[in-house]
Amino acid sequence: MARPRIALLNAAHDAANTRRNFRRELDADLVEFHAATGEIPNGYDFDALVITGSRSSVYWDEEWIPPLIEYVAAATDRGIPTLGVCYGHQVLAEALGGRVAGMDDFELGYSEITHHGDELFAGIDEEFTVFTSHGDAVVELPPGAELLAENEYGIHAFRDGHNWGLQFHPEYDMETAADVADGKRDRIGDARVDAAIAEITPENYAAACEVKQVFRNFTEYVRDVSGLTADGSAPDRAVAEPRADD
Repeated sequence: MARPRIALLNAAHDAANTRRNFRRELDADLVEFHAATGEIPNGYDFDALVITGSRSSVYWDEEWIPPLIEYVAAATDRGIPTLGVCYGHQVLAEALGGRVAGMDDFELGYSEITHHGDELFAGIDEEFTVFTSHGDAVVELPPGAELLAENEYGIHAFRDGHNWGLQFHPEYDMETAADVADGKRDRIGDARVDAAIAEITPENYAAACEVKQVFRNFTEYVRDVSGLTADGSAPDRAVAEPRADD
């Protein structure tokens, strides 16, 4: 089956777990850019973009963040399908005219979320389990965007045309979930972190694996809109090299 060419904008500061997880879940030829070090593409010759999670906030004063948001805005203006996950969800919301803010609480661990239907959620139960880790949230959707999923903490998914944001982490494996939770001790305390880690069991992970279907649904959508043929051919494209902004 044709494999789309996707730019993976890796916003994680420690990129190894994130790289492993997305390379496992995405049936695509991934071209990775370590966005957290200022590396972004110098062009738009991709079938899609995927923006990962990060420990940063979109409103922090860090040099690499505005160029990332600007690149995503320009790519979506060109009609390139984009999937943002957690921090990437928030970057996408800001790029499209929404607003992100800090939460009064922090959502960590396996959560129950309800979706309201969309092709990205095809094959996924209306109520599903997934691992979450965030202290920021999209508090205003981009103009014209559709709310797709939510729980008591707020917006967990939206769609704007070819673009989707997911606040939760469908890509996580058990190792990543434990590492991420352990790193939140200074922020939310040992008791909450220990409780979240205790929930990282094979049973809960198996339940959360249902929502990995979003990656298959996204790549299938990208194949369709990109006009990829059965042999993987597509319109001629120049190679986009990394660009590190000063």
